[in-house]
Amino acid sequence: MHATIIPIYWMITKAHLYDTLLALILPSIAFAIPISVLILSNFMRDVPNELFESMRLDGCSDWAMMWRLALPMTRPAVVTVGIYNALGVWNGFLFPLILTQSPSTRVLPLSLWTFQGEFSVNIPAVLASVVLATLPLLVIYVVARRQLLSGLTAGFSK
Repeated sequence: MHATIIPIYWMITKAHLYDTLLALILPSIAFAIPISVLILSNFMRDVPNELFESMRLDGCSDWAMMWRLALPMTRPAVVTVGIYNALGVWNGFLFPLILTQSPSTRVLPLSLWTFQGEFSVNIPAVLASVVLATLPLLVIYVVARRQLLSGLTAGFSK
């Protein structure tokens, strides 16, 4: 991922997206696709084909099969992929450092890095901001703990 910084910077500047949130979103999506497809395709293989066939015989469309069958049966994988990719984006530092400049487009880790002073560091303030920055992740973990654990341990029962 870090080996692509120069080509991504070149493409972002040529597309006139430098210092925009879209400059951070597009590479994040591109880097998240391979692992997401790998995890979700393995989960989709575990859903029995008979269920899809019976829904097709009942007259269900492809979108209805996805929303009513595939998504509920693969919810642990979707939650796992979502949390895994969100953590990668949440902890991103190098791409926002290279692809943004203004304070309005800074992400949280970059803002925490610039929170320090020029000649000194207010350690209690920095640590308090780090604690506040971790609270949303802790809340997401508490809410989605069951799906995350079942998604991470799905392949071990076979």
